[in-house]
Amino acid sequence: MSHYFVNDPNLASNLHNISFDVNDIHMSLWTDNGVFSKSRVDEGSLAFLKVLLPLKLTGKILDLGCGYGTIGLTIAISSNEARVGLADINTRALALCERNAQELGLSQRVTILQSDIYENIEGPYDSIVVNPPIRAGKKVTYAMYEGAKQYLIDGGSLFVVIRKDQGAPSASKYIEDLFGNITLLKKDKGYYIYQAKKANK
Repeated sequence: MSHYFVNDPNLASNLHNISFDVNDIHMSLWTDNGVFSKSRVDEGSLAFLKVLLPLKLTGKILDLGCGYGTIGLTIAISSNEARVGLADINTRALALCERNAQELGLSQRVTILQSDIYENIEGPYDSIVVNPPIRAGKKVTYAMYEGAKQYLIDGGSLFVVIRKDQGAPSASKYIEDLFGNITLLKKDKGYYIYQAKKANK
C-alpha cells in the first residue's frame, strides 16, 4: 500500500481539481492519487489557515510537508510580502505544487523543494508551518518540530496544527521543551493550532 508520506512514482494517476474557500479567499488546486487529502482539503488545513491568514505572515516561510500546496500557496496568495518554500518528500505532490503555483501566478514567489524533512532545506526562515503527517509516526513528526529551531531566524516562529486525539497534548509539551515556550492560538473542532517562538540571542 502506498502512503502520501513516501515517494511512489509508479502509482496510477487520477488528476483532478478541487476548490475551497477560506477567509474570503477562493482557491482551486490540482490533486492526484498518492497525495494527502486527495479528494478535498482536509479540515486541519482549513482550521490552520483560518488562524494563519489573519497573521499576515511576511518574509521567508517554509511549508514543510506541503502536499499539493494547500497551506503554502494560500499564504502566498494572501500576502504579497511572503516568499514561500514548499517542501515535501513526495515528487508527485511537488509536481502538483508546481502546476498549482503556475496557474495561480505564484511561480516567482514560491520555491519548490524535494526534501526528506530538513535534508535539503537551507533557510533560515521567518516562519515554518507544519500540518504534520501523523500516520508517518512520531519519529518523523517530532523531527519536523525539532529541526525547525535550527532553520528559523532568531525571533522566528513555528506554527503547527494537530488534532487533540492524534497527540496534540504530548506534541505541544515536546515543542515547549524544545523552544522554551508555546502558545495555543486556537482550538477548532478538535484541532489545536500552536505557535512556538525561537528566542532572540
